[in-house]
Amino acid sequence: MKPILIVDDEAAIAELIRRTLAGAGYDCVAVTDGAAAADLLEREAFDLVLLDIMMPGVDGYDLLRWLRPGGMPVVFITAKGTTADKVKGLHMGADDYIVKPFDPAELVARVESVLRRAGRGALALHAWDVTVDTAACEVRRGGAPVALTPREYELLLILLRNRGHVLYRSYLYEAVWGDEDAAETTRTLDTHIQRLRRKLGWADKIRTVHGVGYALREEEKGE
Repeated sequence: MKPILIVDDEAAIAELIRRTLAGAGYDCVAVTDGAAAADLLEREAFDLVLLDIMMPGVDGYDLLRWLRPGGMPVVFITAKGTTADKVKGLHMGADDYIVKPFDPAELVARVESVLRRAGRGALALHAWDVTVDTAACEVRRGGAPVALTPREYELLLILLRNRGHVLYRSYLYEAVWGDEDAAETTRTLDTHIQRLRRKLGWADKIRTVHGVGYALREEEKGE
């Protein structure tokens, strides 16, 4: 797949977005002004543009108007968070609209959704000998198919997209089952984690953080 272009005049925000998406397996390029983005888009191909609105010179609206005729998927990531702002951005042709500050997991999910709708950038996720083809929703371990339930598959994707980060039980229940309150009343999550560990051979790779949640550890050199 082609890279994702990040355009934000705040370098720290652009780097945060880049690192978040890189952790989920995406190749990203970041620039800090609209004119530089336009120059880059003339010379190189991208699958998606993540675009701030409030920038000096060529702002996000200007760049979106320039991009729309070519059909490039665009997602606004901006501090302009009123309903009127969102409606304006979407009516202008943005494929999605994310308000800062954003949740990293939600950012990754929205990016994947836009790419999928646009028919671009099918992503394969890898960890040790496990590969997930997100376009085909297939999981393989050492080349052999692994049968996962829909909930196990969703849980696996969230763990892979957030490697090295501790994910709260309430967050996982909300993301996979749509009910964060279930974290206090059921052990369903723990059962699904046990199944993933067994099916993927990840007994020592999905870490339990007692009283908090779970984390998929990073791969170490030589593994």
